[in-house]
Amino acid sequence: MPEPPNDSAEVRELSERVMANIEKVIIGKREVVENTLVALLCGGHVLFEDIPGVGKTTLAKAFARSFDCNYKRIQFTPDLLPADVTGVSIYDQSTSSFRFRPGPVFANILLADEINRASPKTQSSLLECMEERQVTVDGITHPLPDPFLVFATQNPLEYEGVYPLPESQLDRFFLRLSIGYPTDEDEINIVKHQQQQHPLDSLAAVANDSQITRAQSLIRETHVSDALHHYVHGIVSATREHLSLFLGASPRGSLSLTRAGQARAALSGRGFVLPDDVKALAAPVLAHRLILQPEARLAGVQPEEIIREILGKVPVDERVG
Repeated sequence: MPEPPNDSAEVRELSERVMANIEKVIIGKREVVENTLVALLCGGHVLFEDIPGVGKTTLAKAFARSFDCNYKRIQFTPDLLPADVTGVSIYDQSTSSFRFRPGPVFANILLADEINRASPKTQSSLLECMEERQVTVDGITHPLPDPFLVFATQNPLEYEGVYPLPESQLDRFFLRLSIGYPTDEDEINIVKHQQQQHPLDSLAAVANDSQITRAQSLIRETHVSDALHHYVHGIVSATREHLSLFLGASPRGSLSLTRAGQARAALSGRGFVLPDDVKALAAPVLAHRLILQPEARLAGVQPEEIIREILGKVPVDERVG
């Protein structure tokens, strides 16, 4: 196997510094914090899906405050319009011409809070932003800042007043994560930490946007063997043939899973990707891209269960590494 390059040590040092900072606010959720950092280092967007009150918005804010970069927040509501997200052209009487006023999407980190409470039309205003890192208004294209990341939160569809995200938008999210309830001990510690002041109020930046951009470029240098490429393809291909699925993962899923493996390897200080990296991230990367057959949905089958089943069947080549 290739020796880990010095670059992986640089990425690991940055990631440990960021995770230690965020864990001042988010207690007992190391895996969720690490997976969010994986997405950030891959330049991928994250969808946090969970019940209200478990810390989705707090986690997104903690990441934004850990980096010295431009951060904006949009509260998605049923009356929110696309122009409220992307911006609008206004008439300037002094120049007798229209001038573009950028919307809150022009940021390095955008928190789209409760994204599924907005109408489908407003949700779709993020499609071009998330995929092409640009906004087109009145036929004029405006590039978004680099880096550009969307952290979106949504409540489960069982809650009132929500609209399901379309498949095209779900596929643009690099990961879908759930935070879940804290343990009894962690919940007590959370209450103690917030008794006098919320720890988020005093959280300081420990990195800047240029360090994010450099780390993102270093991640791509992490070695991926041909055998591992075939392993990833085998997993994604199996989702397209599974009888419980109406729609499997797209090639974007293969690319995202490979990049996620590269980031996880670099966070571990390795210069090469292992099958365990892929297995650990297969569900967060792929589950939200799968569309269940109606009968499977009625039977209560979860996409994560199908991913676990596929991982148990797809063989691992001995040459992987």
